[in-house]
Amino acid sequence: MDLKQLEYFVRVAELGSFTRAAIALDVAQPALSRQIRLLEVELRQSLLTRNGRGAIPTEAGKLLLKHGRGILHQVDVAREELGAARGALAGRVSIGLPPSLSKLITVPLTRTFRQQLPQAQLTLTEGFSVLMHEGLRVGNLDLAVLYNSERSPELEITTLHSEELVLISRKSDDLPASVLPATHGKHQPISLAEVAELPLILPSRPNAFRILVEGEMIAIGRKPQITLEVDGLNAILSLVKEGLGHAVLPSYTLSNFDDSEPFTLRSIHNPPIMSQLMLVRSSRRPSTETQKKAIEVVKSVLLEAMKPYA
Repeated sequence: MDLKQLEYFVRVAELGSFTRAAIALDVAQPALSRQIRLLEVELRQSLLTRNGRGAIPTEAGKLLLKHGRGILHQVDVAREELGAARGALAGRVSIGLPPSLSKLITVPLTRTFRQQLPQAQLTLTEGFSVLMHEGLRVGNLDLAVLYNSERSPELEITTLHSEELVLISRKSDDLPASVLPATHGKHQPISLAEVAELPLILPSRPNAFRILVEGEMIAIGRKPQITLEVDGLNAILSLVKEGLGHAVLPSYTLSNFDDSEPFTLRSIHNPPIMSQLMLVRSSRRPSTETQKKAIEVVKSVLLEAMKPYA
């Protein structure tokens, strides 16, 4: 199996179009089509279904796409290690970030990466935990920053930071009398039992924050009153701003929102809701020197960004 043919197939399958793939790969479209056709002949299976809107993988194509990504990743690793033998930390590092963190650390992470790994290429992907785990499994991601990741033999996990989730409300919203009024400009904390009585806007399962909030409430014999399920942090905050409910998220989530003035943050106690931020990589693939350096960069940038919220 020719690696160039495999690369061409993966790019067409990912982009869903021969035209877009030809542009991305900087090759003529007839040459691209010919190479993929040769691959199909060799494997004696159709890999792509061509239609007026583009091309989609067949069942056989989906299987090859999964394996092809892993094979191409291993080739990249080999090239990086050979480059490292010459003393150059090069190659590509793909890192997944959760939406709650992406705006906070994307710029400092990119700047630090360029300073410390000038010959390497950084790819950042934003997404929720389920997509991140799949990306690590198939080789699309080298590293991912995740919340409360479950331990697994397939994953190497390093806990970077522990934090409390807070109640985010609109300033004018009514809250239980025990937490009002604010004293000397400081907002009174709210108990978890009182949070359970409020209309909450939470992401749908299996979001890490949703699972954590539900688990902590079950532990005290309560359950959340979910008024809306929304899978988008900016959308959640927009709805909170309109007074349609309250959110339970890390305090730095407001850094994703252009205007934090309409919001009130209150700590949750009895008990607090503690979340762990983790750096995760696949234990099935070897780590290159470039990736090891990238791990150091992610740790330092993230811990620096967390200081104001400690």
